[in-house]
Amino acid sequence: MVGSTIAEQKKALRKQIKVLKNALTEPERIKKSANIFDQVEALELFKNASTVLLYWSMSDEVHTHDFVLRWWKKKTILLPAVDGDVLRLKVFTGRECLKNGELMQIPEPVGPEFEAVSSIDVIVVPGVAFDKNNYRMGRGRGFYDKLLTTTETTTLGVCFDFQFVDEVPVEAHDKAMSRIIMA
Repeated sequence: MVGSTIAEQKKALRKQIKVLKNALTEPERIKKSANIFDQVEALELFKNASTVLLYWSMSDEVHTHDFVLRWWKKKTILLPAVDGDVLRLKVFTGRECLKNGELMQIPEPVGPEFEAVSSIDVIVVPGVAFDKNNYRMGRGRGFYDKLLTTTETTTLGVCFDFQFVDEVPVEAHDKAMSRIIMA
C-alpha cells in the first residue's frame, strides 16, 4: 500500500476485514465473544470498576448483549446513543429501555445523558481492526475518536483474532487503546 493515501488504506483494510467477518458463523461469533468477555471479567480493573462504558453490538461485532445483561444490575453500564455526529452516553436500565437509534437502527438507551465522563472506570471499544501498537480503526465516522479525546479512562479494544493486524493506518487524532483483548 506504499503510495496510497490513508483513506485508501483504511478502505482496503475495512473491505478485507468485512470478508473475514462474513466468514464467521454466528455460533463462532458468540463463542469467541464469550471468551473475550471472560478475559475482561478476569481483569482487576474490571472487577474494581463501578462504571463501565460498553456498546450494544451489531451483528458483525464482538457480541456484547449477554455481557451487558449480566452486569447492568451490578455496575453502572453505559451505552452510547448517536446524536448527529457525537455519541451521548446513557445508563442502561434493562432491555426495555432500548429504542432503535438513528444510525443503522442500533438499539440505544432512552433517558438523560450521563455527563460524569470522568467517573467512567473502563471503556470497552469496538473497532474494525486493531494493531500491535494498540491503535484501532473504526467504521470511519469518528464517534469513538471524538469521545476518547475527552477522557484518560482505561480503554479496552475488543476484537476477533482476524481483526488484529500488524498496523492500522493512523492519523493525528487517533488514540491508542490501553489494551486489546481478542479471541
